Amino acid sequence: MTDPAPVPGPIPQVVRPALPYHRLAGPAGWRTALGTVLILAGTVAASTVLYGVAMVGGQVADVPRDVDDLPILPPLADTAVALAGIAVGLPLVLLAARLVQRRPAGTVSSVLGRLRWGWLAWCLPLAFAAVVVFFLASFVLAPLFPAATGDPGAWVGGGPFLRAMLVLVLIVPFQAAAEEYAFRGWLLQGVGSLAFLRGRLWPAIVVQAVLFAAVHGWGTVWGFVDLVIWACFMGWVTVRTGGLEAAIALHLANNLMSMAWSVAFGTLDLEVTAADMSVLMLAIDIPVVLGYTLVVTWLARRRGLPTSTCHGAHR
Repeated sequence: MTDPAPVPGPIPQVVRPALPYHRLAGPAGWRTALGTVLILAGTVAASTVLYGVAMVGGQVADVPRDVDDLPILPPLADTAVALAGIAVGLPLVLLAARLVQRRPAGTVSSVLGRLRWGWLAWCLPLAFAAVVVFFLASFVLAPLFPAATGDPGAWVGGGPFLRAMLVLVLIVPFQAAAEEYAFRGWLLQGVGSLAFLRGRLWPAIVVQAVLFAAVHGWGTVWGFVDLVIWACFMGWVTVRTGGLEAAIALHLANNLMSMAWSVAFGTLDLEVTAADMSVLMLAIDIPVVLGYTLVVTWLARRRGLPTSTCHGAHR
């Protein structure tokens, strides 16, 4: 009589280690490099098309021309086209993550593989409160440093203000999110996942911060320093909270309220950005952003927000 066949044991399962947010891109640096080139090329191409359409619209509307006989778009239209040209980078980042880095696109959003809308809703009021504090401090201190502030302009009226804000409310969230997905998402993860860094966080934070400041152009030393520090804080809070929500909230609040002020007093056409910040604004901005970062990080910890994947990068 033969012995019964042995019963096969359980098949061992491979458990991937939990990964923090900045290591979700995978160690293949060439994929990050290729994806970056494709994102840049796609953004430039899409922006060119948008500006071409805007120029045609300007010709049809018979707007004034410049010395090169090109239509001069109204300030709101020009701003909207510029913001839309940035916003198109958002889907390009997600496509690059999925097709080039071969990972779920949602892992750019957070360690859960999706944007955590509930957490974003918690961050938004904190972000708007932080920007309000910045504005109030600026108003209080501006008279003490008149050289650091300019003419605020005159109120444009309720109708023009509301019409402009309707346009900005529809575009600014996508523009702010696109910048966060590109820098605190794609770049931070791409650099942070490089094998030779062995998981070290700060090189990834510094690289994305310097590049973020650089793409805003050169205005003043204080403006460049502010942008670098701001981006470092946002990179840090992104990793410590496990996703982009907190950074998106502050970026959105900052851009929307700054543009609302420009619209309200007719200064939207002035080519002034955060890169042109004065030393006074730098001295106000950094403590405010630091406070927001600390409060949001504390709240994330208190709410038990996951900051790493439970089953690896490809959940």
